Amino acid sequence: MTLKYIFLLAQIFCFLALAAQVRIQNPRIENLSNPIGLDITQPRFGWQFAADRRNVLQTAYEIRVAMNATDLLTGKKLFWTSGKTQSDASVWVPYTGPALVSGKKYWWQVRVWDNAGNVSDWSQPNFWQMGLLNPTDWKAKWISLAAPEDSTQPSPMFRKEFATKKKIVSATAYITAHGLYEAQINGQRVGQDYLTPGWTVYNKRLQYQAYDVTNLLQKGSNAIGVTLGSGWWRGNIGWAHVNGFYGKDISLIFQLEIQYTDGSNETVASDDSWKYAANGPIQSSEIYHGETYDARLEQVGWSSPGYNVSKWSTVSVKDFPKDNLIGTYNEPIQKHETFRPVKIFRTPQGELVADFGQNLVGWVELKARGNSGDRVVLQFAEVLDKQSNFYTDNLRAAKCTDTWILKGSGEEHFEPHFTFHGFRYAKITGYPGELKPENITAVALYSAMRPAGSFSSSDPLVNQLQHNIQWGQRGNFLDVPTDCPQRDERLGWTGDAQAFSRTATFNFDAHNFFAKWLKDMAADQQSDGMVPWVIPNVLRARNGASAGWADAATIIPWNMWLAYGDRRILEDQYPSMKAWVEYMRKESKNDLWNTGPHFGDWLFYSVTDDNDGRSAITDKYLIAQCFYAHSTQLLINAAQVLGKKDEVAVYSELLKKVKTAYLNEYVTPNGRPLSPTQTAYVLALQFDLLPENQREQAAKNLAENIKNYKDHLTTGFLGTPYLCHVLTRFGYNDLAYTLLNQKTYPSWLYPVTRGATTIWERWDGIRPDSSFQAVTMNSFNHYAYGAIGDWMYRVMAGLDTETDAPGYKAIRIQPRPGGGFTEAAATLQTLYGQTSSRWQQNGKSLTLDVEIPANTTATVFVPTSEVSAITESGKPLKSLPEIRIEGAQNGFVVLKMGSGKYLFSVTN
Repeated sequence: MTLKYIFLLAQIFCFLALAAQVRIQNPRIENLSNPIGLDITQPRFGWQFAADRRNVLQTAYEIRVAMNATDLLTGKKLFWTSGKTQSDASVWVPYTGPALVSGKKYWWQVRVWDNAGNVSDWSQPNFWQMGLLNPTDWKAKWISLAAPEDSTQPSPMFRKEFATKKKIVSATAYITAHGLYEAQINGQRVGQDYLTPGWTVYNKRLQYQAYDVTNLLQKGSNAIGVTLGSGWWRGNIGWAHVNGFYGKDISLIFQLEIQYTDGSNETVASDDSWKYAANGPIQSSEIYHGETYDARLEQVGWSSPGYNVSKWSTVSVKDFPKDNLIGTYNEPIQKHETFRPVKIFRTPQGELVADFGQNLVGWVELKARGNSGDRVVLQFAEVLDKQSNFYTDNLRAAKCTDTWILKGSGEEHFEPHFTFHGFRYAKITGYPGELKPENITAVALYSAMRPAGSFSSSDPLVNQLQHNIQWGQRGNFLDVPTDCPQRDERLGWTGDAQAFSRTATFNFDAHNFFAKWLKDMAADQQSDGMVPWVIPNVLRARNGASAGWADAATIIPWNMWLAYGDRRILEDQYPSMKAWVEYMRKESKNDLWNTGPHFGDWLFYSVTDDNDGRSAITDKYLIAQCFYAHSTQLLINAAQVLGKKDEVAVYSELLKKVKTAYLNEYVTPNGRPLSPTQTAYVLALQFDLLPENQREQAAKNLAENIKNYKDHLTTGFLGTPYLCHVLTRFGYNDLAYTLLNQKTYPSWLYPVTRGATTIWERWDGIRPDSSFQAVTMNSFNHYAYGAIGDWMYRVMAGLDTETDAPGYKAIRIQPRPGGGFTEAAATLQTLYGQTSSRWQQNGKSLTLDVEIPANTTATVFVPTSEVSAITESGKPLKSLPEIRIEGAQNGFVVLKMGSGKYLFSVTN
């Protein structure tokens, strides 16, 4: 045997060994990568793995935890190990070791065994660091201004100088505020987060952030500087334009924990030794109204050692509570995409305007050279008016204005700190010299959720619709799911959030975002179970209990369960879900909920001077009864998952009564609802409120209703999310496509044809004659109608999870080609890895390209009735043992398979 032949065999064996190897990817704790400041005492592990073969399943795992990376890698002095655990669980795997300690860092690794007997290498070392678990762990004190204060005053600047004399191993800063904060150490910014600490129900749940600041410290003198803004805490917020909703103060708590190489520790904490300056360059800052920054008042070097603070004041220590301080559960707001103007121009009225080509949320950064005292004013708008002039009437009372006063020292740079705007256009007044594109940049701000899904089709307009859906989510997911990001509102409306929640989980990993917000919902829920209209609730305490809005308490937890398979969300939210259903039961008479004010099918199709009843008005109490039944069903579902058998029985009996009351009050014996609108039919069919023998006729009536409106939808916020799903389910998939493809008002593509780059609040925010809808309510960035995305992903592209194995543990791929489309594709980064479905049609031939991640299985529905018409990668199905043929079903051949990539071809 020649040496060359031996070498070739060695290469082959090496390749086969690598192909069989299982590789760990994307290890996470609580769905976060290497988090700092975790205050969950039983955190959960998750990981993905990959292999270069099909049908890979995990059969066992082993997790090990140590107090440092060296001990972890050697496997010695382990803090805890799970041992080899026979299980296929690779997400939400709970830590079950010794009690975790405040502030400590823990290192961990995992390895897995697969169903072929292969064992992976240990994953790369990862860590998590605990937060401050008890109020007594906070050595820092709340500090504020010594003088009386209000939200009209400039942003104060707090400062502390200290010295370190030893070599530092690690340093962690724990920070939060009443208001918003930006921190610096030795002149450098702490972290990449903005508008911290975010927005929660502050009196019960005030998040702090934890930052590794080791690299910001130096041996010898160090300085901390923190600037505060009013933010949601005491700024102008809510319809009543209230200031100081949560408090009149603006305060800081800051704790720096330093560990030295000799094993000693030191704490630098906010206390009465800190100083503050009440008059800094941020002269005013409001979320609705913008920021005024006077660069002449900058104090150069104020956050660096050696700065003269002789004119600064001593802080006042406050006895504010610490038992409401919690770690940060969700991804904070950060900077993302940037945009240079696609055009800088003068309007017919002579205004200097920059068009960034995209309706976004964030702010504008400027560079300029000018004289001291030059004043540059930035104003923001989503659209231009019919004459192409700058248009801000729809912003209502929000001023949305940033003012920059130059100091006159060469090239200067401006960006705001404690505000944000929703805009595509910026009007610039007072800019010194010619404004060039390289001197103005729009910056998008939103919660730093991981991108999850993508969708594309053969139709450019539908692709733009998907673009608009994603940008609507980006712009309104700033720590809470706001209805709109531009006018004097920007509140966490529950109805909008529930309608869009399933779509949201496809476009971004929204698990942590919603888990945090749902906790705020439970915190603001009234003692009798009433759910407010907005969360956090900055309106009146009893503004709530609207059908389809308050049901966010049941709908969103269930959608999170389906999308992520996280049982803990259901455990945490079950008391809130139950309380809401009980509220409806208490408000009902004879199981009929027909009391209280409701928003109804918000912004449904309506006609001015409606002489022949074309406006699609659905009785509000009919809607309320539908959602009463739906929430009860979702509570039953959650109780089944959690093993609450007694409550399943109790609420199943209640559901029967609620459905009976609905039929008796709102439906004729022939199945016609009291309000024969699209929404009435859709809710009855989606929520299974009609007897089986009435559903076919109801679906037919729905289809005829759509035809009566010349193939247009008439639904509002509550009917729209389910409309196409119901049509597909009951055999009208072609009609669902007709609605998707409709380009005239009212339709999803009408705004696209008008140049929209986000989803609009109204179907006709800009009318066909280019005039605007009512200025009192006309947002051009309002994601609710983007809920059609859910149908595009799960039905059109066919990418879904099985309900009985949620979180895409068992994947369901059932594309439904139609509508004149020749292609549709969806890709999703699940907690197990990437899955995708892409179909292409060419005449009578169709290809279906799918991807199934390791440790999952899939049921694939291939659109044909003939098994013999299908090949996979050119091979007959029956020749492939890894694919199980289940048979033909309703125009599909049903296949079962494990992980891997598959290319199915159908020739009819």
